Amino acid sequence: MATELIVIRHAPALDEGRVAGRRDVAAALPDVTALAGRIGAVDGVLASPARRCIETARALWPGRAIAEDAALWEQDFGDWEDMPRTDLPDLGPLSAAELAAHAPPGGESFAAMCARVAPALDRIGALGGRRAVVAHAGTVRAALALATGSVPGALAFQVAPLSLSRFLWLGAGQWAVIGVNG
Repeated sequence: MATELIVIRHAPALDEGRVAGRRDVAAALPDVTALAGRIGAVDGVLASPARRCIETARALWPGRAIAEDAALWEQDFGDWEDMPRTDLPDLGPLSAAELAAHAPPGGESFAAMCARVAPALDRIGALGGRRAVVAHAGTVRAALALATGSVPGALAFQVAPLSLSRFLWLGAGQWAVIGVNG
């Protein structure tokens, strides 16, 4: 049974230019009526427990139950959380594979995040129907890593706030990309 998975990146985060992977910040929510219309009917909505994701999901589906899944949280940036983005250390020239394997002090690597997110996406895929997930850019990239078979390659994708990325679950961890940043 195929499942269409629509992963929506949350509305812009009110992060004041500071790293907010696990830091819980609000969303700057515009009118999302047109976006909700583009998504259409879904059989279920899940979200990262992050405030910005829950607020976005509630704006898209007012009055609907939103299930939360902690596995959908953004990458944990450890000691870099709440740091001004302008103060992030320069890691020097890293290959995509090295960057995917790099973990900030006290945090997790993108590869570790992908390993955390993959089982959650497969559980959602096994539900069947059209499923919506409101989460983070890292979560979208983790889904892209699953579909393309390349964790390092997924880091090449930019993921815009309030964008839709669509996937088709083919079963047993097999995914196809329908579209990115729609």
